[in-house]
Amino acid sequence: MICVELSFTDEPARLVARPAHRDRLRALHEQGALLVAGPWDGDSGAMLVFTGDRAEVDRLMAADPYFTTAGVRVVAVRGWRPVVGP
Repeated sequence: MICVELSFTDEPARLVARPAHRDRLRALHEQGALLVAGPWDGDSGAMLVFTGDRAEVDRLMAADPYFTTAGVRVVAVRGWRPVVGP
């Protein structure tokens, strides 16, 4: 699995782009490419957990303009090996 951590600012462009981004996340979840995603309390950022490898996650992020929208910053992209859970 790959975890992607985002941070947000109050940039209006982020809020404009968010509905399309969330639609894309729902589709990726239905396809099994995304396990879970959501914002931190206070909407200061978000965490996304993808089920693929780093190359696949990079491809998915490149196809979603939200990740390069003003007000959205990718803080970290890390591999994760859970020992409990799905």
